Amino acid sequence: MLSAQSTWATDLTEIEKQRQLFKTVFAAVERGDWSVVDDLPAADSLILQKYVLWPDLRATFWRATIETASAQEIELFLNQYGTLRPARELRYKHALHLARSGDLDGYQQIYEQFYQGQEIAKLDCLALQAELEAGRTARVNGRAIKLWLVGRSQVSECDPVFDHLDRQNLLGPVEYRKRYELAVGNREFQLARWLAKNIDQQHVEEAARWIKAQTRPEEFLNNYKHYADNETARNQLVYATERLTYRDPELAHRAWRQVSKRVGFPEEQKLRTARHIALWTARDNLPGAYSLLRDLPDAAADTEVSRWRARTSLRKLEWNKLLLDIAAMSPELRETEEWRYWRAVALQRSGQVLAAQDAFQELGQERSYYGFLAADELGQDYVLDHSQLLADEDAIAAIENRPDIVRARELFLVGQDSRGRSEWDAAVRSFSAEDRLQAAILANRWGWHSRAISIAASLGEYDDLSIRYPLPYQQLFEQSSSDASISPTWAYGIARSESLFMPDVRSKAGAIGLMQLMPATGREVARGIRLPYKGLNTLTNPASNIRLGTSYLGQMAERFGGNPVLATAAYNAGPHRVDRWLPESGTIDARVWIENIPFNETRKYVKRVLSAQAIFHWRMTGQLRRLSDELLLVKAVNEPQRLAAR
Repeated sequence: MLSAQSTWATDLTEIEKQRQLFKTVFAAVERGDWSVVDDLPAADSLILQKYVLWPDLRATFWRATIETASAQEIELFLNQYGTLRPARELRYKHALHLARSGDLDGYQQIYEQFYQGQEIAKLDCLALQAELEAGRTARVNGRAIKLWLVGRSQVSECDPVFDHLDRQNLLGPVEYRKRYELAVGNREFQLARWLAKNIDQQHVEEAARWIKAQTRPEEFLNNYKHYADNETARNQLVYATERLTYRDPELAHRAWRQVSKRVGFPEEQKLRTARHIALWTARDNLPGAYSLLRDLPDAAADTEVSRWRARTSLRKLEWNKLLLDIAAMSPELRETEEWRYWRAVALQRSGQVLAAQDAFQELGQERSYYGFLAADELGQDYVLDHSQLLADEDAIAAIENRPDIVRARELFLVGQDSRGRSEWDAAVRSFSAEDRLQAAILANRWGWHSRAISIAASLGEYDDLSIRYPLPYQQLFEQSSSDASISPTWAYGIARSESLFMPDVRSKAGAIGLMQLMPATGREVARGIRLPYKGLNTLTNPASNIRLGTSYLGQMAERFGGNPVLATAAYNAGPHRVDRWLPESGTIDARVWIENIPFNETRKYVKRVLSAQAIFHWRMTGQLRRLSDELLLVKAVNEPQRLAAR
């Protein structure tokens, strides 16, 4: 009789075999080639068919061959596995295929059972097409008009339905005006112009003015005398001012001052526009920013205004004024770490040393960017407070054997990370807090660090640094960082901040992989280091992505004179933006420069990377490396670099 341990070893061997077989055949199956499965030896075929991801393999094949796949086989599969995600995805594609191949009755049956009421425009319009095909026009009109009345271009599947409305004379000036207003509200001015042609000439001219306000705001503002003083014209002038402010706050301020004297804007519009100009004047570090912020009425002086008043004083190193700015903040804002730290600095610089030391001492107990800076001021060790989460092995075993968790784990282990994350998150969402905690420990053991970090953070469990700051791909990070002449702890800080170590993740902007590289950047860097580049496959491969990311980070460090603060900001926002943010002359304290980064995202990113770097250094070496050692003075950009940035 086999022992429990022997049985476990046998099972493990089989599941490892299943994973290997799955990975071996998957790429071909994804291309629609099932012969790689049919050609497997009989024993291997049986092993693969018992795999928990066998349904995923079948669904992948049918999605790839949907044009020729047997509808009967697909329906049998959906009946058997309909609750699994791969089956749901297949059902969606199968439904679309039925509609596009003319089987609207078959589509309608699936739609009514699974998609009706979900407000998916593509599916709703195909269902309305089916109603029209069946002659049930009475059920179409109201739903179709609702789909038509949106402030954006609708999906192409809706065109036949809208054509029906047009033929029935159900789209008149009233409907066009309603949609026109929605389009203007969404700033979809090209759509508004198209709609205006079906209203009247006045709306055509109005849409043209919106487009001019968007594309040529300065010219639009200069011609304000030619516009009637009505609500629409006032809204257009405000919008043009906002657009111009992003490009040139000083020019926008001068234009707005002239326009606002002669046009009767409501007080709310005046306040909102003045606030917008003042904030961007401060973000761009332009003269007069503090006065503009200070002179805003109380109704316009919100939290963001308070922050930028203080940052403007900080940039000028006006410590007493900074203390007054912080004192004027709301209690909630004043007590954040950011302003506790800068209040302590201002106290110190203005000679109130004992009060400053007390403030630094209190803040230095925090494991954070500002906590580390406060400890640096006092020369004290960082309070890292690493405390390992306590594992409940029985609970972990129960979680590990749940079918939904098994599926999620196997998807992760065969490289289907995105699908695995979706299934994991769906499963864990229903867990108790204690079970979620044990799930985080389990995910960390598997090396699924994004899930472990996310769960720990969601539970407020910040003290297990081995979970929150793991060291995956350590040899790759160390070797690639050495080749790029940068610190591996810095590269780890970047990778954690960019992707939580997800090798397949893609940002909204299109950046891909562990270190989130844009395809064009990856291609250029690959060419420079002579790394074969195969697009997505290269960027989602951890080894090549780490090599490309560390190389690019090294290039940014070289471009900015070895200053890690500037290089980190450039990695996030782009080097040309960083060029524009550098001082005109002289130098500036890196802490002050970071605080005045115009983009909220980049400002937070730089702080997050720097504090993570300090923690990763301790994790890798057991030694303290002071965050302040990374804060080199920020120097003025040289003239050729400034011209290129402009």
